Amino acid sequence: MNRNAKTIRLFAAAALVAALATPALAAGPLQVASKVLTEKKTAAADGTTRVALVQATKVVPGDKVVFVLDYRNTGTQPLGNVVLDNPVPQQLVYRSAAQGSPTPEVSVDGHTYGELSALRVRTAAGGVRPASPDDVTHVRWRLTSPITAGSHGQLAFQAVLK
Repeated sequence: MNRNAKTIRLFAAAALVAALATPALAAGPLQVASKVLTEKKTAAADGTTRVALVQATKVVPGDKVVFVLDYRNTGTQPLGNVVLDNPVPQQLVYRSAAQGSPTPEVSVDGHTYGELSALRVRTAAGGVRPASPDDVTHVRWRLTSPITAGSHGQLAFQAVLK
């Protein structure tokens, strides 16, 4: 598969995730928006390399991407027991929570969640092996504190384009 096809699939998957998640939540007080960022490296005058996260416009295999979920309580009451779940597009390999974001629970099947070290995957031979980041299909955050009226936050995870 050529690089352009992978780039297109990444954004099609990201658009699908946003399209599925946002309208379902748009009617209530919890508003959620997602975006896909990538690292942009630039040379600084002092000879160092600066890295900034920018809106992803072109991503090729091996590039790091960051999926960001912005959430906001637009209601007048606190929202408790909030769980935000984000599928990992098949074209990506999960790596970790993004810097500054709490560590999410992960899943290798979309049903069972936990720490990666506790998850297992069936092998083609019928055995079982420990799950690896390559097996992650979903990330999920359980917010431990209610989201107060008018407040907002951000959650993010890093991945690499296959």
